[in-house]
Amino acid sequence: MQRRGIRAFLKQNWAGYFFLAPWLFGFLALNLIPMGSSLYLSFTDFDLFGSPNWVGFQNFERMFADRKFIASVQVTLQYVLVGVPLQLMFALFIATILNKGIGDFSLRIYRAVYYVPSLFGSSVAVALLWRQMFGGAGLINQLLASVGIRGMNWIANPDTALWTLIVLAVWQLGAPMLIFLAGLKQIPVDLYESAEIDGAGRTSIFFRITLPLLSPIIFFNLIMQTIASFQAFTPAYIISAGTGGPLDSTLFYTLYLYQRGFNFFHMGYAAGMAWLLLATIAFVTALLFLTSGRWVFYRE
Repeated sequence: MQRRGIRAFLKQNWAGYFFLAPWLFGFLALNLIPMGSSLYLSFTDFDLFGSPNWVGFQNFERMFADRKFIASVQVTLQYVLVGVPLQLMFALFIATILNKGIGDFSLRIYRAVYYVPSLFGSSVAVALLWRQMFGGAGLINQLLASVGIRGMNWIANPDTALWTLIVLAVWQLGAPMLIFLAGLKQIPVDLYESAEIDGAGRTSIFFRITLPLLSPIIFFNLIMQTIASFQAFTPAYIISAGTGGPLDSTLFYTLYLYQRGFNFFHMGYAAGMAWLLLATIAFVTALLFLTSGRWVFYRE
């Protein structure tokens, strides 16, 4: 009886499963099976050429005794903890300006101008442009020289190399800016009018009305940009020519993962790093969700 029920169910829904089959095949072949394979490889010593040799948790134990691994974690955390807040603050600042006193036509132009850098994402072309701009004879030094300030090779200095990547991340604020702008458009104007009638100043209005009502949008942008920053790879790879230099100052976690897997052929070690990154992103995301109840306010 149970088999007849299953057959009848499949017979009635065969068209749905037929059209769903390509996606299911792609999910299995391109996502689920590779993830399972990488999880297995993370517990092995695998060099891409021989057979995987099971080593248990040795890869994970080696990570915390690896100086370059520790350096990559520190660089990535600095990039995330500094770059994400700066990007969101500038994005909110630009969105607030665009939300007031600009006509519809001008607003479209400014939105396009600020969003264009985000269209390139973390492309190789943008990273190459950035390397030229912050190099010894780049545009930044030429501008500084025009006002009598002596420049430097910003990407070759370990004290400033990471900051050039942070500035690049902040420059690409178009996507969060547009989301902030959409959120600002949804805040009722009568709330601002009532606050102004009661004598509230601009600062008080911003912190007591705008920020609380915009907190769900801030939370969304924070989650998305944090995840993207943990996975950043292309800018560091291009600007440092794949080395993570100078002195490991731009050695992102993903860049070191790439080096271990494809430069040194320690694929088991690299797979372990990938799963540790996944666990870290999941932990940080869960932590943000757990703490969101204290500062994210949803309107009825």
